[in-house]
Amino acid sequence: MNKLFEPVRIGRYTLQNRLAMAPMTRSRAQVDGTPGELAAEYYGQRASAGLIVTEGTQPSEDGQGYLTTPGIYTDAHVAGWKKTTDAVHAKGGHIFIQLMHAGRMSHPDNTPHHRQGVAPSAIAPGTGMFTVRGMLDIPVPRALSTEQVRQTVAEFRFAARRAIEAGADGVEIHGANAYLIQQFFAPSANTRTDEYGGSIENRARFAIEVATAIAEEIGADRTAIRLSPGITMWGIDEGAEGPALYRYLVAELDKLGLAYLHIMHQGDEVLLADIRQRWHSALVLNRAGRPREQIGVDLASGLAEVEAYGQMALANPDLLERLKTNAPLNEANRNGYFGGDARGYTDYPTLGLAVGA
Repeated sequence: MNKLFEPVRIGRYTLQNRLAMAPMTRSRAQVDGTPGELAAEYYGQRASAGLIVTEGTQPSEDGQGYLTTPGIYTDAHVAGWKKTTDAVHAKGGHIFIQLMHAGRMSHPDNTPHHRQGVAPSAIAPGTGMFTVRGMLDIPVPRALSTEQVRQTVAEFRFAARRAIEAGADGVEIHGANAYLIQQFFAPSANTRTDEYGGSIENRARFAIEVATAIAEEIGADRTAIRLSPGITMWGIDEGAEGPALYRYLVAELDKLGLAYLHIMHQGDEVLLADIRQRWHSALVLNRAGRPREQIGVDLASGLAEVEAYGQMALANPDLLERLKTNAPLNEANRNGYFGGDARGYTDYPTLGLAVGA
């Protein structure tokens, strides 16, 4: 585990250690998408992690999927996020804002304009979503025209610029977890016949264009992307060509010289090794449910430069110190995951408080 505590270069930054806080939706923003007052405290508490990746943050009105998730496309959003980035930087941390366009994983009740979600094709995900009226079926999305796809790329570019204005060290593009970018990858969600559908190259095109646009706007060394090869949720099925798509996609993204690639690993070790071989910048690896005794294994083997943790970082603001001292870990409060107040958000005890210091 010792390598976890060593510094590492990521893009234009040197991180103080190789521990990353994974992105986690917390649904505590104001109705207009401005980060809530507690967000700065929440992220600031966890600034001892080498890298913080924020919760998914919508780049546009169409990008919102869930209730009270934050945005990064208005002046109010920028001002709200500035409080958070200042809090993290005051403690010597680094923070990337994750740009998440939910695509078809949306409900009109949850968005500012109350329109249907957008997607590569007019195919519903076949699941429900929580709204102010309770759990409702997600309706069939609007299929983006070719020109609207290009406009969505421009929205990502604009949001990246706004994130930098808000003091973020960079942005992570959310290309995982069945949201818009991954919807383009999956034949189950993408039946297009234009240049964004059909072949592997076409289905990967949108992700590559988004990454290219953001790298042009804010610098490749402040741009990253998260992928979850092989994930099957909410109607996403990448099919037999899935591994080949990721091999092609990662090789193309590697040409851009991005700050890092963040992989949410689904268990295909052969594909993971192939991705590592094709990727020459830093790799951040998130193995969901990794036991404590396995922390640092992928760093020691050279498979990853950084390891990302979600629930552990959520429940333990001082996770790094607890790992250094082999101290016990807090358990996550599942009732406080989404929405609400400080409970399950900023009220987790630090090691000092836990021992009465």
